Amino acid sequence: MPKVLVVLLLFVLTAPVKADSAFIVMGTGDLTGVYYPTGGAICRLLNKDRDRHGIRCAVESTQGSTYNLNALRRGELDLAIVQPDWLYHAAMGSSIFAPQGPNKGLRTILNLHSEALTIVARKDSGIERFEDLKGKKVNLGNPESGQRRTMDLILSTLGWGYNDFEVASELSASDMSEALCSGRIDAFVYIVGHPNASVSEATTFCDSKIIPLPDELIESFSSLYPFYSAGEISGAMYRGNPNPISTITLTASLVASESVPDAAAYELSRVLFENFERLKQMHPALQGLSKDRSFDFSSKISPVHPGVTKFLVNLYGVQAEENVDKAIP
Repeated sequence: MPKVLVVLLLFVLTAPVKADSAFIVMGTGDLTGVYYPTGGAICRLLNKDRDRHGIRCAVESTQGSTYNLNALRRGELDLAIVQPDWLYHAAMGSSIFAPQGPNKGLRTILNLHSEALTIVARKDSGIERFEDLKGKKVNLGNPESGQRRTMDLILSTLGWGYNDFEVASELSASDMSEALCSGRIDAFVYIVGHPNASVSEATTFCDSKIIPLPDELIESFSSLYPFYSAGEISGAMYRGNPNPISTITLTASLVASESVPDAAAYELSRVLFENFERLKQMHPALQGLSKDRSFDFSSKISPVHPGVTKFLVNLYGVQAEENVDKAIP
């Protein structure tokens, strides 16, 4: 088991563990983000039905997507919630994952919530546009987070470097809002589902605004990379931000190691499918989920886990098998 910030063992039922039981550990993200409560919700639903399937699920707070993908490769996690852009690079062995080569052991379980590149700046910082970040104290996030790696890609695309900022800090998500309101930083970058606690704190406890991305940057990223889409953060969601904010969005992915037994992946899919409406109510950022999108693997990045495929074939019958097989490499 890897070093953890927090381990929440969600053993809801006390029935004896079956002989064919499994213990699975899910990597998520910072406590103030959406990955951690989403992972907790999934584990709670799975553990509630443990007398039927014998699976125990635990969720870990981690440093984020790239940490999770590396931990999956090392066998230190069984499941993880990750950004699709870094899932792609891990599966292909590109970008920061080039030294390790392609990870052929990644398996898709579920498409989750939408998340947006979010830049929050204090109103007295002088930051009105993305370009105004130059020369400012900006928190880019810890190096193991997906947001940091995505921001690195944006900086590279623009020809910017860390030396273009007065300070390029590496604070965790849980420290960003306090640092912003106390003046230690002028802005922070966060890829997260909305509404989000850190963004809410920053806009509640000090006058701050969410900065839109330039249209040309949104267009270039969404055309170059299939996992980025043009989107927006809804207006009036946070104090002092009445209008929609243009940005890029992604869809978070629940992925597994190929070592997760087919039976465990099958039961996980069944539990999530049968409790889908309940899952949506377990965090505000999950309310936009739909079964059609969550179980649509036509544009998968990593192979679909065979246990998930078996569940969908059994659910929809033999006639659906041809469509399900399109999601399998």
